[in-house]
Amino acid sequence: MREWKYENEQWTQLPTYLKHLPLFTRHIDVTSMFFRFLWSFFLQELIFKFYILLKVHGQSYHDLRKQYPKLLIISNHASHIDATSIAASIPKRYWLDLYIAAAKDYFFTNPLFTFFSQHCLGAIPIDRKDRKGEAINLILQLLNEQKRIWLILFPEGTRSKDGKVHEFKRGVSIFAERTKTPILFLYIDGNTKLMPKGSVWPRPGKLNIHVGPVHQPGPIEAVYKSYKEWVLTINPNAFADEESANT
Repeated sequence: MREWKYENEQWTQLPTYLKHLPLFTRHIDVTSMFFRFLWSFFLQELIFKFYILLKVHGQSYHDLRKQYPKLLIISNHASHIDATSIAASIPKRYWLDLYIAAAKDYFFTNPLFTFFSQHCLGAIPIDRKDRKGEAINLILQLLNEQKRIWLILFPEGTRSKDGKVHEFKRGVSIFAERTKTPILFLYIDGNTKLMPKGSVWPRPGKLNIHVGPVHQPGPIEAVYKSYKEWVLTINPNAFADEESANT
């Protein structure tokens, strides 16, 4: 299979799951704008207002937007509602620059999921079995070439089975350091109760998203240490017992 170089002139030959990304689009994608507006209204004005009561704490996204046109937004990950809840917490006026790194083997498995992931979530497909580094190169190119982009990443690499925060993978630091993109810390509290791993639909309830400090690019150990120190001020029981986990 041919290796894609992710260049604009290849747009007409690209797989459908990549054509929504701004890297390949030379015009305003009216379809994506329309469906993302509808989805944002449904998400923010209905689901996360009446079914799940979402409350955002901490820094203002408006202030962050003025100072940081490019951000890697990282969060704990224990539920399939994590990405949509983060998106719901961000004002819809910023959604055209908001993207989510999403597992290709889940969010792009059929035409319906693919359409939703493309035009509602702005998802960047990540092949978790990729050995050629295409997903890494794609994200690096997006971060380097877009004037404005907020990219949601889950540095644990997969959903937590126990609801605790586990050590981060290196990807976040690679993206941040190579593109000089700052990292915004978020912490989602209540996601495990509403939709634990294995659930197909979330329960009604309360969900809190804490918007924390912005960390400058650095080694993953430093990012994880700073994130842990901040989250522990919110939830002292948020992290897995690493010592017992290794025994």
